[in-house]
Amino acid sequence: MAISIQIKLNEKLYIRDPQDTKLGRKIIQHSILLIDEIGFEGFTFKKLAMRIGSTEASVYRYFENKHLLLLYLLCWYWEWMRFRIDYNTMNISDPKQKLKIAISAIVDTSRRNTSIEFVDEDVLHRIVVAEASKAYHTKEVDKENEHGFFLTYKALNKKIADIIEELKPNYKYPRALASTLLEMANNHIYYGLHLPSLTDIKIESPDENLQAVEQLLEDFAFGLLCKEHPMPTK
Repeated sequence: MAISIQIKLNEKLYIRDPQDTKLGRKIIQHSILLIDEIGFEGFTFKKLAMRIGSTEASVYRYFENKHLLLLYLLCWYWEWMRFRIDYNTMNISDPKQKLKIAISAIVDTSRRNTSIEFVDEDVLHRIVVAEASKAYHTKEVDKENEHGFFLTYKALNKKIADIIEELKPNYKYPRALASTLLEMANNHIYYGLHLPSLTDIKIESPDENLQAVEQLLEDFAFGLLCKEHPMPTK
């Protein structure tokens, strides 16, 4: 069954919402493909304009700079992940099963059945793995946080933390575990592809099944949440 939705994001991220026009959707579609192809450092609005057969000025009518465009793409992905977790846990009462579903979404939200034609989630997933930390590991992070740029990421983290608390109400670190799982997935996919000595996960291609990463996160999360005996204290 196809899912048709329009994701609403912080209006301060853009000058004009690209989802509302044909050109805007084209900007989103091809910025994803181009960033994946040449990396965020090499990506410019001039190169994007050439790719879509438009002008650099037309891109600036939608986004003030490429950093905000990257943030827009990441926020879109985070909100889509939260939607998938909500949708797939809707009729699930077992919190353990809910967390497994959430972990599956964390690892590979590119697996989808959607009619959002201008977003290739497979490719956007690769951008999230490779580029996400560049969105908030910046000097402007506090200012951007005040503008609410990371509300989608915080909402996603809270969604996962709520499931963790449902599974183990007395667990002391639900938000920390939730954010760790989000970062852990991206890091170990990246390590598996580029720095294999930093992980035990073997990944030959970014397009392959990521079941091993999913299993890693499950072992980590349930190892903390479902252990029967606390570690001895000195």
